[in-house]
Amino acid sequence: MTDYTLPQWHHLYGLPEAEGRIRSQAEHFQVDELLPFTPDGAGEHHLLHIEKRDLTTHHLAKTLARFAGVPARDVSWAGLKDRHGVTRQWLSVRIPGKVEPQWHELNDERITLLAAHRHGRKLRTGALAGNRFRIAVAGLSESPALTARLAQVAQGVPNYFGEQRFGHGGQNVERAAQMFGGRKVKDRNKRSIYLSAARSYLFNQVVSARLANQGLAPLAGDAVMLAGSNSFFVAEQWDATHLARLEEGDIELSAPMPGDGPLLSAGDAEAFEAEVLAPFAPLLEGLKGARVDPDRRRLLLKPEQFRHQWQEGLLWLEFVLPPGAFATSVLRELVRYQDAQAVELRTENE
Repeated sequence: MTDYTLPQWHHLYGLPEAEGRIRSQAEHFQVDELLPFTPDGAGEHHLLHIEKRDLTTHHLAKTLARFAGVPARDVSWAGLKDRHGVTRQWLSVRIPGKVEPQWHELNDERITLLAAHRHGRKLRTGALAGNRFRIAVAGLSESPALTARLAQVAQGVPNYFGEQRFGHGGQNVERAAQMFGGRKVKDRNKRSIYLSAARSYLFNQVVSARLANQGLAPLAGDAVMLAGSNSFFVAEQWDATHLARLEEGDIELSAPMPGDGPLLSAGDAEAFEAEVLAPFAPLLEGLKGARVDPDRRRLLLKPEQFRHQWQEGLLWLEFVLPPGAFATSVLRELVRYQDAQAVELRTENE
């Protein structure tokens, strides 16, 4: 039986020397969603910009549905945000007609309404320009080694899915395997979570193996993604033009998001990816059976507008990531961190 315990995936710059803590306080982990559009001011959808604390996005959505007196399906969001921290995100509530709820009455110790606008369209998953993070790391001291590491991280890190995607101890991957083995999962949300966990786990496995064995060297048959786009093409052979475009960042290496279809690479790259994935046949077959569309995801993640500041014994980091990227993937390359909220949760469960 395959063991789906989360491994220590490969570090691009080697295991960090420094140790620190994150989420010691809610304000030490802040996230701001960046919309790619401006609300148009008219329509049956109410776009709400809300700051939440110690609250999941699902819980917030249920609260909005109850408050507005609408079905849960009429509340949507662009992205899920962590419970632990201060997160400012957008949600939409569909309310036909001219009803104008007193949205400010939502405010309490965990919810603060920042803005409310009407809009003509529902807010859909992934409809973001990105997320801006402001994170404090405690327990560190300034040093030349840490300064050098900060400069490396600013150039890019492995685009791993963060541990929160997999549940405590990777249990969502194990549950995906059980579901693929015949265990019934009626809850559509849980089913979606398990499918995502399985794909993300396989992606991380390929990225880790690729970096450990090949570094950042290209392989014949790589599926390369165009900068600023989800489009990709297969580089059957790497000529001088392709290598120059890779060096300039015009194209980027990718790894598979497996599903019901080919890996979308070719040649040496496809052979390498297939070899890495071979031990995880139950997950691969389960994703095929679920008719999940295969896709590609960037191998590396470059934090934009990356900067740092030391303040009152804390290292403050600020950066912007594209939708679907994880701040913890940036942090793990910088420091061996302990998540104070995760430790507290484990203690409560013991």
